[in-house]
Amino acid sequence: MTEPIVDEAPAIDFDLKSLPKVSLHDHLDGGLRPATIIELAEAVGHQLPSTDPVALGEWFRESADSGSLVRYLETFDHTVAVMQTHEGLVRVAKEFVEDLADDGVVYGEVRWAPEQHLQKGLTLDEAVEAVQEGLEAGVEAVSDSGREIQVGQLITAMRHADRGQEIAELAVRHRNKGAVGFDIAGAEDGFLPSRFRDAFTYLAQQNFPATVHAGEAAGLDSIQSALVDGRALRLGHGVRIAEDVTVEFDEDSESEDTVGLVTLGDLSSWIRDRGIALEICPSSNLQTGAIAAFGEGIESHPLDMLYQLGFNVTINTDNRLMSGVTLTDEFELLVETFDYDLDDLLELTLNAAEAAFLPLEEKEALVEYINDAYANLG
Repeated sequence: MTEPIVDEAPAIDFDLKSLPKVSLHDHLDGGLRPATIIELAEAVGHQLPSTDPVALGEWFRESADSGSLVRYLETFDHTVAVMQTHEGLVRVAKEFVEDLADDGVVYGEVRWAPEQHLQKGLTLDEAVEAVQEGLEAGVEAVSDSGREIQVGQLITAMRHADRGQEIAELAVRHRNKGAVGFDIAGAEDGFLPSRFRDAFTYLAQQNFPATVHAGEAAGLDSIQSALVDGRALRLGHGVRIAEDVTVEFDEDSESEDTVGLVTLGDLSSWIRDRGIALEICPSSNLQTGAIAAFGEGIESHPLDMLYQLGFNVTINTDNRLMSGVTLTDEFELLVETFDYDLDDLLELTLNAAEAAFLPLEEKEALVEYINDAYANLG
């Protein structure tokens, strides 16, 4: 991990939205504007829980904040339904980029599953091309406003389906036309990455990077499979790697400053020592019950422990519509909950920049831009 160049972080007394951010784990079908959903649903004849933008946004947040990943995923029935046409995909992708830029994101990877967007006759390639058209239109709109943002597609296969090889080949076909990586998503428990072993082998043979959802709804076996079978360079969420970390405290000590004895298992040691990035989504992890074993509130989230132990932690939103958050909101949550300062936010941002699926030269330029922006705060 690159060391921040800020010697001493200034107090956080300004709008965190102004900080340059890197978003690695953000689902296209989880980031729609409620008003857009309503307009697109009317055009395709899809019935929604509400046709009022405010009420619809509240419905998504309440449904997602249930503590159940299964119910959380049910909300996508409505967003996916309005993303079945070329026009719908272009609009959603364009607005997705604009909303990222409005939150200070300067580099974003947009993950989505093309196989879920074929109900109105689009082919897989046509769906990818439509999203790319929208992303490029969004980048151009952001540029016209005097700002800059760079984005890439993470082509995703649904882990409960049997199209892994087909989607992997789709991703490779579009590697020089917007696709920067591959992922598998959906119901994690019971669907190990080993189901797609051949697809991941193909990707490795093509030198195409993969990030794998693991360690969210399932535990260490899923993470192990992501590394072995999926050859994952990053872990989508990965938060349950904390189950392989043991902390023992001296119960007889009277000191308030007692530091627990920390022991890492073989798997957690491997991930930490090799800097495999964890794409942690704090609010989403709380809402889906991914951190239930560690406590009930956000203060129990093991991300701080992992960060302090030197894991390559990155901060993400997962689904901005469902969780009702932006990356700025997640940063503010860390500041309020764990008393993070600008040095911490810079390190987390640099972690994400270095884990991005970018060529080395572009990655170095991104790191330099972020460092310069933070240095100018002083």
